[in-house]
Amino acid sequence: MAEISARKRVWGWMMFDWATQPFYTLLLTFIFAPYFGAVVAEMYMNRGVAEELAEAQAQSMWGLGLTVIGLFIAFTAPVLGAIADTRDRRIPWMILFSIFYVVGTYALWWMVPDASNMVTMLFAFGIAMVGAEYMLVFINALLPSLASHDEMGDLSGSGFALGYAGGVLALIIMLLLFADNDNGKTLIGLDPLLDLNGAEREGTRSVGPFVAIWFLIFMVPFFAWVKDNKPPNIKGNTADALSGLMRSIRNVVKQPSLFAYLGSSMFYRDALNAIYGFGGIYAATVLDWEITQIGVFGIVAAISATIFTWVGGKADKRFGPKPVIIGNVWLMILVCTIIVGMTRESFYGIALSDGSNLPDITMYVIGCVIGGGGGAMQGASRTMMARHADPDRPTEAFGLYAFSGKATAFLAPALITIFTTLTQSTRLGLTPVIGLFIIALILLRWVHPKGQ
Repeated sequence: MAEISARKRVWGWMMFDWATQPFYTLLLTFIFAPYFGAVVAEMYMNRGVAEELAEAQAQSMWGLGLTVIGLFIAFTAPVLGAIADTRDRRIPWMILFSIFYVVGTYALWWMVPDASNMVTMLFAFGIAMVGAEYMLVFINALLPSLASHDEMGDLSGSGFALGYAGGVLALIIMLLLFADNDNGKTLIGLDPLLDLNGAEREGTRSVGPFVAIWFLIFMVPFFAWVKDNKPPNIKGNTADALSGLMRSIRNVVKQPSLFAYLGSSMFYRDALNAIYGFGGIYAATVLDWEITQIGVFGIVAAISATIFTWVGGKADKRFGPKPVIIGNVWLMILVCTIIVGMTRESFYGIALSDGSNLPDITMYVIGCVIGGGGGAMQGASRTMMARHADPDRPTEAFGLYAFSGKATAFLAPALITIFTTLTQSTRLGLTPVIGLFIIALILLRWVHPKGQ
């Protein structure tokens, strides 16, 4: 069999981002999350709950689901990474969690409009998210083997940019041909394809199977071109893996730069995921946007992400990942400050004229900033972690990175849930995210630009 070229291996690795980005774009942010929020809120209103309170309860339910899923991933990903490093086998794990991903995403088809099975659907979403996040641990761990120290930033940014481009294309297809408004029509006024029943929201519900099929098609290059070492470099058994993991955890506190970076990324990634996870619900409940309008917003954000993530990769290559991260954290603080002060009727207490489109225009601009800034931040974050990773234990290192990204995954959703409940406002419920970004900025002061 002919040896697989380095170029094919790089492209196979990058295709993972293309294959999985629709999970984050269509499910977590712009299609499924707002649909979930809308139908759950309607369920509560049908039970006699006031509209604003029903919307807050729907956001709280979504937040609780993300909290539980995030905690599970946080405490299991480092163990998984440590075991994988000792066995020097990653592809079998990728196959296993691909099955999780496909089963979980496909099952979202059964999220019916009366929201009677919302707990079951949150469980299905959790299975899919576990699959996606576990696979990401292995993908990130491969980065140091694909590029030199100076080239990793460019490759990481290009991978994320390719992923966002895939997310844009998937979202456009979904909006034009499948996702339905309250009137049962798609964005361009068509009935959903495949004789899907718009009245039963089957067009929107098809987002789950669509994401599953997309993944199955576009992961083919990865499995064809990215292979494990043969023979594997076995470094021990499970007990050795767990012992090594405990040593690594103890040693983290002895490495100030790594310790500060894991702490900082823990807060800013949690806050960024909160914006992604709750942004669609905010648009649906505060600005009264329909699913297709939120989808158009998603296209704008994803196009911005594609462009600026690629640019961010070039900036990462030239200036290093730390300045890219700091600049984009400041952008996220600005965005959140605008969001919490804006309603359909006013901006920080200043009344808007009836029918004003200023909130809509502002939200589209915010979408560009979130998409572009968030994408560039994620690309640079992967590079920064690769600069801190032990070359002999990369998967374990990115397992710890996953831990840092999920250990406080309960924090942003929990704080949003608490603030939403206390204020009875979806908008004000997002206030704690600003504080998380500020904490992250403070911790970045102790992070060495070139790693440790």
